[in-house]
Amino acid sequence: MSELSAKNPSEPLTGGSTSVLDRELEELLNQHSNDDGDHERFSHYVKKNKIMESALSGKPVRALCGKKWIPGRDPEKFPVCPDCKKVYERMKPGE
Repeated sequence: MSELSAKNPSEPLTGGSTSVLDRELEELLNQHSNDDGDHERFSHYVKKNKIMESALSGKPVRALCGKKWIPGRDPEKFPVCPDCKKVYERMKPGE
């Protein structure tokens, strides 16, 4: 008897099948869906290495303000997110 998936008991585990991994990634991304509203109107602060990692892997990044998304637009075309800016200012060493 084959093992069954905990998420879908009627579906047998397929031992590393990429279709199972693809479905799980899609579920994860849907759980952390792109935020609507004002977050879309701003460019956000994210560590440079995380942006490069996202470009290579396709995984979402998390901005200082908490927004989670997959970067794809030119940040120069948008004003800086005020929440990201506040967090960044608190992180900077005292001047």
